[in-house]
Amino acid sequence: MGQVTRLTEMQMKFAHEIVSNEGRKNGTECAISAGYAEDSAGVRAAELQNPKRFPLVVRYIGELRDEYQKKYAVTFERHIAELGKLRMEALKKGAWSAAINAEVARGKAAGLYIEQKIIRTGKIDDLSESELENRMKEIIDQYSPILEGIGTDDLKEKVKAKQKKLRLEPGHNKTKKPLQSLKTIKNSKDDSSNSSF
Repeated sequence: MGQVTRLTEMQMKFAHEIVSNEGRKNGTECAISAGYAEDSAGVRAAELQNPKRFPLVVRYIGELRDEYQKKYAVTFERHIAELGKLRMEALKKGAWSAAINAEVARGKAAGLYIEQKIIRTGKIDDLSESELENRMKEIIDQYSPILEGIGTDDLKEKVKAKQKKLRLEPGHNKTKKPLQSLKTIKNSKDDSSNSSF
């Protein structure tokens, strides 16, 4: 048997199915769509994608992929034109939001919009007096349980005790009471911190 120099109709159809349905169909489904028998489609798909068994089919699949890449490649001109088409279609349908989004995307692609992100790092010396005061207030608020002497272990124990007590109560409603109990614990913590001054 001599070396095969041409692809069959089914092999070419399989190659087109594989490339055009990339990510949507697996090899077996592509082989079935190309006309191979369902009971052997999985084996055929694996063989047809094996360069040792079917080098012409594999080469043809590669050529088709290159064509698709060139045809659907994203270039600046194509991208801007496509966004323009989408904007016009949206305007025709009265979809103003979609039209505006398409136009903004065109502007961003063209470089008309500049997004700036400023990340400041520095020392305490770089802060103004008001910024320093605000930062200190944030820290005090954030760490108030620790500063007031209520450690996280104490807080956890109070929450557990309150939950246990609530669970043992007759007619306990599981959905509403725990939320109320957490508020009660928080309020009792606030009351205890106010009474210490």
